[in-house]
Amino acid sequence: MKIGEALIAEGLIKPEQLEKALEQQHKSNERLGDIVVKMGFVRSWQMTPFAARFFQLPFLNIKDVYRQIPPEVIALVPEELARRFTVFPVSLAGDALTLAMSDPSDIVAEDAVHLKTGLKIRRVVAFEGDIMGAIEECYVKGGRLQEHVENFVGQDAPQWQVETVDSLHLEASDPPVVKYVHDLVVQAFNNDASDIHIQPKQERVELRLRIDSILSDCPAPPKSMLPAIVTRVKILSGLDIAERRLPQDGRFKMLVGNQEIDVRVSSFPTIYGESIVMRLLNTSSPLAGLEKLGFEPDDLEKYRRSIRRPYGIILVTGPTGSGKTTTLYTTLNEIHSSERNIVTLEDPVEYRLEFLQQTQVNPAIDFDFARGLRSILRQDPDIIMVGEIRDKETAEIAIHAALTGHLVFATLHTNDAAGAPVRLINMGVEPFLLSSSLVGVLAQRLVRCICLACRQEQVVPVTLRERLGLGQEKIVFYQGKGCPKCMNRGYKGRVAIFEMLAITDDVRNLINTRASSDEIARKGVAQGMRTLSERGIDKMRQGITTIDDVLRVTREFEEV
Repeated sequence: MKIGEALIAEGLIKPEQLEKALEQQHKSNERLGDIVVKMGFVRSWQMTPFAARFFQLPFLNIKDVYRQIPPEVIALVPEELARRFTVFPVSLAGDALTLAMSDPSDIVAEDAVHLKTGLKIRRVVAFEGDIMGAIEECYVKGGRLQEHVENFVGQDAPQWQVETVDSLHLEASDPPVVKYVHDLVVQAFNNDASDIHIQPKQERVELRLRIDSILSDCPAPPKSMLPAIVTRVKILSGLDIAERRLPQDGRFKMLVGNQEIDVRVSSFPTIYGESIVMRLLNTSSPLAGLEKLGFEPDDLEKYRRSIRRPYGIILVTGPTGSGKTTTLYTTLNEIHSSERNIVTLEDPVEYRLEFLQQTQVNPAIDFDFARGLRSILRQDPDIIMVGEIRDKETAEIAIHAALTGHLVFATLHTNDAAGAPVRLINMGVEPFLLSSSLVGVLAQRLVRCICLACRQEQVVPVTLRERLGLGQEKIVFYQGKGCPKCMNRGYKGRVAIFEMLAITDDVRNLINTRASSDEIARKGVAQGMRTLSERGIDKMRQGITTIDDVLRVTREFEEV
């Protein structure tokens, strides 16, 4: 079967799309697989596993294994060769080298590695971005950051020299500093970190990465290098390097392999110098479906029923960093169509999606959520997403939009789903308007997943089981022991737990009478709502997370 026929057989493209791709191939002489991706018929993340199946080769998630590959195996393939052909050595068995390739049909790449190593080549297929990420980290060999520090420290500079804007700019342009900042972002991204914290202390610098919600210490640069690092980050993100007394916010983009990373930067003055926090967002990663976020089947059915309503307001609640924005983007990705105009108002815009009309608020020019929302209503929207409801004015405009035929999504900071309507009423929203417009409330948290490579059974004291309401229920609990795959943390990845409050007539009556969040929660539970802690326990039953992590993100069992 030809590759075009196979793409049709798997339902990835339609016959008419194949005809267009073949016409383009006749003109450009490119590979058909590259053409269907460029033309947007197939996503790149779909094409790579398809290529593995088509060539009858194993597909490898290289992100799960590259940290365990011996250095002597990596050294078999020079860095220049690995980068040129986007290949990565995986293992050596006798005279056969297993080689991860993004394009298994690239005979030139296979022959080049064979000639260089003198070994037989066994091909496996991996995502191009993952291969480039492995190259960036593994060929660094863990010593490149320290090497940049030593090169910087080794420069002869008069101890009496006073720092000026010009001297800082000069230091920030030095190759060791430029390379340090670049490799720091690459290392953080390859370790799946969401944030980089560079914080000055009295006589040292503290460097930490936030991985799976938890901050982890890393070897830090010397205090003498901090001003140059801060200046380099400011230059990249377009900030004023002369201003050290006021907080500043900016952003810059960086390519790691073929993946575009959006880095949001915040500088903050402290008594010991400027603190820098960089948030990493992979803007090129595809959105997963709602079913991949962690919904239990009954909650997913309730939520999908809510988002298919023609109008009304749906609230997603939770603290900062609980995945609310990802849930909303994934929701809009599921319900969008060419027949609907979807407009968002965000602070900031985290992911740029072509099917949305996205707007970012700018308080500096008095363009806040309320003003932006009023303007959006004149853009003839069908669906509106409001990044956050922070005040009475924004809440009232959002509810007015929901009552006048628009489907509105918004986030709110509350501890649980039942607290959302109470919070809006406390802002000054009239209960009868809220009860008439509210469709559903989704509360969520992120729990860490146990590393499957080192998962082992955990003994849980009977007293703790009883306090969690499990009694004598037979459940096998697990925890991660710690291994190279998870960097000895025992956890790898995160999944969401959800609490879905459907707005029934009984709940509307409670809202109209200004009932407390406890009363609304009790009514929700009586109608079948499962709380965040109960959903966390469900994830524990499935062997996905631990008791400790459920207790960390939920408040119901704080006294345990």
